[in-house]
Formats: sequence, structure tokens, C-alpha cells
Amino acid sequence: MVSLEVQKIGFLFPGQGAQSVGMCRDLIEQKPVAREVFDRASAILGYDLADVCLAGPEERLSATEYSQPALFVSSIAAVEVLRAEQPQVVEKATVAAGLSLGEYTAVCFAGALDFESAVRLVQRRGQAMQAAADAVESGMSSVLGMDAEKLAALCEQVAEPGEVLQIANLLCPGNIAVSGHKTALARLEPAAAEAGAMKVVPLSVAGAFHTPLMASAVEALTEALAEMPIVEAKIPVVSNVDASSHTSPDEIRSLLARQVVNPVRWEDSVRQMIADGTEGFLEVGAGRVLRGILRRIDRKMPADGFGDAK
Repeated sequence: MVSLEVQKIGFLFPGQGAQSVGMCRDLIEQKPVAREVFDRASAILGYDLADVCLAGPEERLSATEYSQPALFVSSIAAVEVLRAEQPQVVEKATVAAGLSLGEYTAVCFAGALDFESAVRLVQRRGQAMQAAADAVESGMSSVLGMDAEKLAALCEQVAEPGEVLQIANLLCPGNIAVSGHKTALARLEPAAAEAGAMKVVPLSVAGAFHTPLMASAVEALTEALAEMPIVEAKIPVVSNVDASSHTSPDEIRSLLARQVVNPVRWEDSVRQMIADGTEGFLEVGAGRVLRGILRRIDRKMPADGFGDAK
């Protein structure tokens, strides 16, 4: 049960890294409305998505082409259960945002794209990003305990000619993700430690997301988005690219394509939602990552989650 005693709720949707084998087991096995959402998605995807979520194996679930549909569908399934059991909570949604892949979930939740079309789009996104990642040895690491300006300068210093190494996710104070060639990331770890970072943690993603190394994915996404029946959003969606609210179909379409080669401005996005009057946040779907980040941005902001129980 969601127990947020506020009137204006920001709905937050997780991205890659929140997945784990067994995710959303309670919803899939105990809530027929959630199972129906998974079955509808499986018919489009061409494989049993619930089985991937519940049985894995981990290597399959963590692969970009599987984890993205899994996270998207698990969040929408949780929304539908919430809509059936606590409709008053969904009615209090005044804004939506999602971390990377989660922004696609936010767009669907906000009514700008129907579920079936969104499943097809997310599948294309996962495939396109997997293909871009397979083309070059690249990855991501989380750097803890450094400010963005200092870390950006260090990335420039560490990268050799022809290498990409840059900030990819500005999550919260002291937690920034960096993407780039694996050779550059390997040099960044000791350099960051020497520069005062508390820790550098390699992330379990396929490639250098949110950098120019994903350029081929932008082309594929632009083509896919052109075919999508995106309409005016019923509530604003805050974009990872500019940390601003959008409801326009053209703006949403453009920003979703650009997102994979631009840094995720998550901290700015959360602060903007708070400035716009959001009184509390609800993380919907797998994991508790976004609530942890939120506490680092604003400890006093009420937050809850739904759909993360195994």
C-alpha cells in the first residue's frame, strides 16, 4: 500500500541497473491485472517476458535488449495494479520522470504513447543500444565523492586521442556516472582515487550509454519514433536532456531520440519538479534506486515505492 499523504505526486520510473532475477514476482504471480500486462507485452516481443524476469538467468535479464522491456513492462504492470487498488494515488500524479529507459515509461504513463506502441519502441531502443554497444569495447562506471566540474576535467585529462570518456548521469551530489571506452575507464579508476574520489564502481550495463558512442542508436530511434503515434501528454514529463517539463508530441519525440547521446540530468530534474510544486515522489517498478538518490538530493521530501517486492 502506498501511504503518501500529499496531493501532488511525482511518479518516478527506474532505468537499467534496477533489474534483478525474481523482480516483480508478487505482482506477476498474485495480481491478474499485472499478469495480463506481461502477457500483452510477451505477445508483441515474441518471448515470455515474465519468465525472463522471474527465472533469468541473470546474464539474459541484464542484456540491454531484455532488461529494457523488462523494466518498462514491470513499471506499467505496477501502475495498473495501483490504478485498480488505489486509484486515488494515480489521480494525484502531477508530473512524471524516469531515469534513462524510465523516461519512456514516464511518457507512456503520462498518456503520450499507448502501451503496445511503447513496448515496440522500447524493444527497438534496447536492440539499437545493444548493437551500438557491441560495436566498441565500452562501458560505464559510477564515481562517488567528486563534484561534476572536477570529474569532467579529469575525464578530459585521462582520455587519449580518439577515446570517449565523459559524464553520462548526474544523479545526485557525489554520485555521477561516467561512460566511455573501457581502456579510458580503466585509467580513470586510479586517477579518480588519486583526485579524491571515494570509490569508482563499474556498472553492469552493455556500453557507453549517453555518449556519442550511441550515435547509431539515435538514428534507429529517430526512425522508430517517427512511426509512433505520440500525442499530447496528459501530465508533464520531465526530460533527462534538459530537466524541463514537456507535453508536446514533437518535443517528446525529439528528446527521446537525443537522450541516448546526452547526459542524464537527474538531480536537476528532481529539483525542478520540487520547484514546480511536487510534494512527494512515488518510485514505481523494480528496485529502490531512485528513492536512495532522492534522499541525497532532498532528505525532507516524502517518498514511497510500489511494485518492487519480490
